[in-house]
Amino acid sequence: DNPLSTPSGKIEIYSSKIAGFGYEDCPGHPIWQEPAEWLGAQKADKYPLHLITNQPQTRLHSQYDNGGYSQDHKIKDREPATINPQDAADRGIAHGDIVRLFNDRGACLAGAQLSDDVMRGVVQLSTGAWYDPLNPGESGSLDVHGNPNVLTLDKGTSKLAQGPSAMTALVEVEPYIGDLPPVKVFMPPEVIPEEIH
Repeated sequence: DNPLSTPSGKIEIYSSKIAGFGYEDCPGHPIWQEPAEWLGAQKADKYPLHLITNQPQTRLHSQYDNGGYSQDHKIKDREPATINPQDAADRGIAHGDIVRLFNDRGACLAGAQLSDDVMRGVVQLSTGAWYDPLNPGESGSLDVHGNPNVLTLDKGTSKLAQGPSAMTALVEVEPYIGDLPPVKVFMPPEVIPEEIH
């Protein structure tokens, strides 16, 4: 006899305690709720690619992004964004191009990596690239290094859980046109020397 730590000691499909909170997004039993952003949403007309932001294989979250192993896997110093070859062709994007991923929340640059491993309608950009705004201090500044946080929704999963709403961002991708801004995030800060009197 090994009871669970639930009121009944058994697996519970319905929780009167959770239902008692009165949260419309947590009724006390499993339900499907339409995600804020997904390919079936009206917003997909404007931003037709679903952004997948997985954990990176070249570092631990953002740790060691400045390390050699992580740097060796960048494309022109940017985080790789994996795009289906057909989606890339539809947008005039070739393997190794620098692309701009964007939506209403922000934009970042990344290096295009084409692969059939990603289905059409999806683009994959790992988390953890160090944030490097083109114009620091300016709201909505382009991130030149490939940090997906500028694109993702800042909303908890529910009023009860408040976890991060992962995998719920729609974006568009286009070739980056213009002079490529340098990645400066790994440079030491500029120090103003103090005059000695």
